[in-house]
Amino acid sequence: MLDLLFQNPLSFIIFAVLLLVVITIHEFSHALSADRLGDPTPKLSGRLTLNPFSHLDPIGTFLFLLAGFGWGKPVPFDPFNLKHPKKDAALISFAGPSSNLIMAVLASIFLRFLVNSPNITINFFVSDLFVSFIRINILLAVFNLIPVHPLDGFKVVAGLLPEKYYH
Repeated sequence: MLDLLFQNPLSFIIFAVLLLVVITIHEFSHALSADRLGDPTPKLSGRLTLNPFSHLDPIGTFLFLLAGFGWGKPVPFDPFNLKHPKKDAALISFAGPSSNLIMAVLASIFLRFLVNSPNITINFFVSDLFVSFIRINILLAVFNLIPVHPLDGFKVVAGLLPEKYYH
């Protein structure tokens, strides 16, 4: 990724901004779902916000920009505050990747509308921006759904396991 900074600084800045938006919404979705399921921990820790700086992990963000691989700051939640700890933890974990899939679908629909609209002409820059946004969201969703600890997919699968295999 760092080579993109020197080859095409504008593309690097656009990628960084898109990544900032995507990670923020992903982590906010975890916080919002935990809050809606009865756990005040994300709100009390200042994570129930769309402020990107609340959701960025300094090392994870640096690595994203340097190598194209990194992470956001995980949203804390307390399963003891949830009515159905196992199921609700799986839902909280699924909220991040599902927000990425929703953003990708909405951006795809909007791009399709723009491209097919006879009264609107979009330039390559705008279409490339949408395609990059869609790709980042799909990649983040798919990667996070891999069932390996500490990724979201691990917690989703754990929530689906029978009780005797859960712990």
